[in-house]
Amino acid sequence: MTYGRERFMGYLYIGPWLIGFFLLTAGPMCVSLYLSTTSWTMLAPPVQVGFANYASILTDDPLFTVSLVNTLFYVVLSVPLGLGVALGLALLLDQKVKGVAFFRTAFFLPSITNMVAVAMLWLWVFNPEYGLLNSLLRQIGITGPLWLQSESWAKPSLVLMSLWGVGGTMMIFLAALQGIPGELYEAAELDGAGPLRKFLHITLPMISPAMLFNLVVGIIGTFQVFTQAFVMTGTAQPGTEGGPNNATLFVVLYLFKKAFQEFRMGYASALAWVLFFLILAATIVQMRMAKRWVHYEGGER
Repeated sequence: MTYGRERFMGYLYIGPWLIGFFLLTAGPMCVSLYLSTTSWTMLAPPVQVGFANYASILTDDPLFTVSLVNTLFYVVLSVPLGLGVALGLALLLDQKVKGVAFFRTAFFLPSITNMVAVAMLWLWVFNPEYGLLNSLLRQIGITGPLWLQSESWAKPSLVLMSLWGVGGTMMIFLAALQGIPGELYEAAELDGAGPLRKFLHITLPMISPAMLFNLVVGIIGTFQVFTQAFVMTGTAQPGTEGGPNNATLFVVLYLFKKAFQEFRMGYASALAWVLFFLILAATIVQMRMAKRWVHYEGGER
């Protein structure tokens, strides 16, 4: 097969992906970028306003500041907590014990459950009167908080709920753990290393690429938290999502309300691009810092 024919076959094979990318990703992104410089309510043609939407978001929108602080709170707490729990579960499920395949499946299954169904389940768990959490707390003489109905506890409740989906992260850690050569542990034992030293000096460095991957993906995902806040924090009154008192108003939820409740599509598009650049900046910082702590067997990458 000639080189030109190989190139043609290559483009032919990736053609469906390229068509889907331009139609479903790149195209909508270009339209969104254009709309972010307009004022458009869907009832009349877009009116060009330049960077007015961006200026309003960054200097004259207190609700955006509230939503950004709420989102950062969620990211800062849920990502490290999720990584820690996922790594702990992976270490437990890496043991050679009877029935471990069942437990691996059992811990992974919740992460692929529909998020709306999960949100409905956790609404019952967090119910202050008959919910599971407060019922357990009453058994030991503690009066539980109002959870989602409390301005102080609403965000921590959603952080706690985020642990439900650590199954995917756990599986990546588990695959990384199983790729560590056993000879490293045997050599460490000959040198008198204990479990803690083996974990700190062998396990953590060897799984650091998987740690970086989970960290990047986790931060990107948590910046886009939406479904649980939309489903669990509203009341029967439309527009109340993100309560109480905007305690769970995350950036994506705020974007959704601007777009589909207030029909300010231009402003919502600008919000989407601001969020995109925030996530991009966070990812670049992580990748630059990764050179200091990520270990690659073949050398620096």
